[in-house]
Amino acid sequence: MDHDIWLDIAGLFALLLGGAFFSASETALTAASRARMHALENDGNARARLINRLRQHKDRMIGTLLFGNTIMNILLSSLATALLLQMFGEKGILYATIGVTVMVLIFAEVLPKTYALLNSERLSLWLAPAVAIAVVLFRPITFSVNKLVEGCFRAFGVKPRIDDEDEYEEELRGAIDLFKETMSIEEDQERGAMLRSIMDLAEVEVSEIMVHRKNVRMINADLPPARIVDEVLHSSFTRLPVWKDNQDNIIGVIHTKLLLNALINCKGDISKLNIMNAMMEPWFIPEQTTLFDQLQAFRKRREHFSIMVDEYGALMGVVSLEDILEEIVGEISDEHDVAVTGVRPQTDGSYIIDGKVTIRDLNREFDWGLPDEEYATLAGLILFESRRVPSVGQTFTFFGFRFEILKKQKNQISLVRVTPVPENGEGAETERRVEA
Repeated sequence: MDHDIWLDIAGLFALLLGGAFFSASETALTAASRARMHALENDGNARARLINRLRQHKDRMIGTLLFGNTIMNILLSSLATALLLQMFGEKGILYATIGVTVMVLIFAEVLPKTYALLNSERLSLWLAPAVAIAVVLFRPITFSVNKLVEGCFRAFGVKPRIDDEDEYEEELRGAIDLFKETMSIEEDQERGAMLRSIMDLAEVEVSEIMVHRKNVRMINADLPPARIVDEVLHSSFTRLPVWKDNQDNIIGVIHTKLLLNALINCKGDISKLNIMNAMMEPWFIPEQTTLFDQLQAFRKRREHFSIMVDEYGALMGVVSLEDILEEIVGEISDEHDVAVTGVRPQTDGSYIIDGKVTIRDLNREFDWGLPDEEYATLAGLILFESRRVPSVGQTFTFFGFRFEILKKQKNQISLVRVTPVPENGEGAETERRVEA
């Protein structure tokens, strides 16, 4: 009799251990980082490869672990009830209920799942072979159960969600945002910002970062050769669009290196310079091109400069490889760049800003968070949100800032005073400044 009781007690502990195994496996295999497992598989880790194969059929893996855990708990409850009934009579039912609940809750659920959650990657690698065996053994049962579950879903009109690329992308974006928020070192925060900028390349169109045609330095092909050389030498750019008859008719892009070769061939006589020998073929791109696609196009064509046109073929602006790289790493300046940012901080906390400064540059520089989906520049924001062409002296308050129009050129806003306000304005609340 005593021998049978000890066997039953040993069986209880075995079932409790089995329940803990299935609980820990479920938590570890679902919580382990997919990116980490993918990296380990690429490094030749066989167990990581096994985990990734199990995750490819997640419904089968989860069904096996839940089935095993349920069987362990049911057998544990039955064996404990039978044992305690034999030892204490009818009171054994109460003792079994209390005892099994406490044991299962602590030792087969909370404890193994907590440990697995804290050590998910290491534990999943250790448990993966045993889980794979269990999946094979229980496959007929889990297959039937999964089919039954799918039938229930269809009956209630529920479509099970499966992993897709969007889910992975959102997970990566969330990890990058968490990295930025938790890092206290400025260098680490900048690394996080660069990672987020790389993720945004496929979402941002080149029209949002282009140099507008009003600010593009261009060369008139009809100018005398000496004048063309002078304009190129006094420019800080190595590539300049060349137009003929009108500025929408771009016939080429002059390159300083080609110009130097052409001047050498002229043996110093600038009057003999043929501007066509110093030009490259212009490369036109549509305004809807994303930064990612344009970056790939730059690499494929081995070019650094493109001209953006609208649907009617009219010149809109230019985009260079440097413009795209600056979206990732921030402003890149060299000894030839002109340090004109268009933003002048004032002692009262406001900013005097040129209307042509882009919203993306302001958000990146001051972390303002102004929207830029419908417009690219500060002037565009004011026009879009106010729904009017403002006059000098008029002020508008929205998105937590007050915008005061300081200067205009015809209907173009050229200078704005931007002042942060304590509370965020909603919509396009406007007010008129009373002039002295």
